[in-house]
Amino acid sequence: MAVSYNKKELEKKRQSKKVEKQKRKEERKAGGSSSFDEMIAYVDENGMLTSTPPDQSQKEKIDPETILVSTPKKEDIEILPLKGRVEHFDTNKGYGFIKDTSSAEKYFFHISNAFADIKEGNLVTFELERGKKGMNAVKIVLTK
Repeated sequence: MAVSYNKKELEKKRQSKKVEKQKRKEERKAGGSSSFDEMIAYVDENGMLTSTPPDQSQKEKIDPETILVSTPKKEDIEILPLKGRVEHFDTNKGYGFIKDTSSAEKYFFHISNAFADIKEGNLVTFELERGKKGMNAVKIVLTK
């Protein structure tokens, strides 16, 4: 079977690309790798990048106690109980929903977090706690 002219040309191109790639590889190796010290850049007192390290004698000492921290220390925040009305309560299943009077948001509660004789329409105070599916009402107390 004869080799066509087109196949010969493609083979020549492939060979020439391979040779060029080999030459580039050898040039890279011959050039030598840059050392770690050549790759490091320093920042001077004006914030500009330089290739020379800063002069240690001109370095000024700063007392860390004089630096002001912009974030204040965390203080215990007193959680005020919310007020609401029991919108729905299923005595058989032991859960219900409380509607917050200030925001009209409804919060799920379980009978274990409420007093024993809770029923629909009761005015209550409660606190919120993150549950699996959102905020839950806990520490539910009947208000007069």
